[in-house]
Amino acid sequence: MTAHQANPLPEDLEQALLVGRVWRGAPIDGPAVVAVRKGRVVDITRHAPTVSALFERADLLAIVRDADGEDLGLAADLANGQGGAVRLLAPCDLQAIKAAGVTFAVSLLERVIEEQAKGDPSRADALRAQLQTSIGTDLSELEPGGEAAMRLKAELTARGLWSQYMEVGIGPDAEVFTKSQPMSSVGHGVPVGLHPNSHWNNPEPEIVLAVNSRAEAVGATLGNDVNLRDIEGRSALLLGKAKDNNGSCAIGPFIRLFDGTFTIDTVRELEVRMLIEGVDDGFELAGASFMREISRDPLDLVAQTCARHHQYPDGFMLFLGTMFSPIKDRDAQGGGFTHHMGDRVSISTPSLGTLVNTVERSDAIEPWTFGVRALYENLARRGLLAAAS
Repeated sequence: MTAHQANPLPEDLEQALLVGRVWRGAPIDGPAVVAVRKGRVVDITRHAPTVSALFERADLLAIVRDADGEDLGLAADLANGQGGAVRLLAPCDLQAIKAAGVTFAVSLLERVIEEQAKGDPSRADALRAQLQTSIGTDLSELEPGGEAAMRLKAELTARGLWSQYMEVGIGPDAEVFTKSQPMSSVGHGVPVGLHPNSHWNNPEPEIVLAVNSRAEAVGATLGNDVNLRDIEGRSALLLGKAKDNNGSCAIGPFIRLFDGTFTIDTVRELEVRMLIEGVDDGFELAGASFMREISRDPLDLVAQTCARHHQYPDGFMLFLGTMFSPIKDRDAQGGGFTHHMGDRVSISTPSLGTLVNTVERSDAIEPWTFGVRALYENLARRGLLAAAS
């Protein structure tokens, strides 16, 4: 796959139940909730003015399949930036944006390396060799929180090798953090942002679950959980700075709802592919993440996020983590991978399509100004607030 050949839409588009959001120009000048039917985008906002409200409906699938609405054109045109006054947004709105970290054993070592390197990529190779000698590389058979995992924890602690990343990687409790604010994620075809203080970073191709207020996973989409390895690696207390800034994650292009043809079991078997293309140096890096190798089941991650201990009345989007940790040298031998401005990142799986974003600095991309208050002011002006509750 090359980015220019990748299909932004599912390969079985005729079967897929897709929900998204678009921005409509004048006179609406605001967001619309849309369904995709027979390859065309239909505005269903008057039936559910927010995606969050739509996912609370008992008749969710029927609305997406059959509710009347305005035809806005071909989904392929919108996904390719040819929708005129209509453009794609991230397919979520009021939902909290959460992420689970260190959910794949194969990427666990890279998190430990980040921590021990203290933000210095030049130390990564030596630390990687040391850790692989000390604890091995195959942690995939360990059940997090299980007896064997706890024995390994005790052994590593005794040898002075325990780590906060090991704790959440093989311990009983998953790492679940707030990735960014509701309505702050960017969608398909626009830049993601890197904090200007970061010089060691990478994309993270992930599956993102859409979950309603009842902790029901109603669908899935693709996401790029942009990772600032140097900032997070310097201190766990910098996690908020590393994770939540302008354009710090992308979600889309659409959310595919669970039905008879696409289920949570489908998600458990997905292969997520990624391609990074450098525009300034011709660099290319391809990788993949295999959901069958996840250490924690997706529904267990949902339960650890939302239960009696914590509710999300507007629902949430949950990044499930990745096994992809790029170590291919780019700028210098032993320096590993980091982004260049203008990089093009394509994240793809056949049943969800392809999410494409370029990479820029978070202080150089378009500021985030349309939040929850602006959304409700816009809905009120359009006479849609009653239906949004």
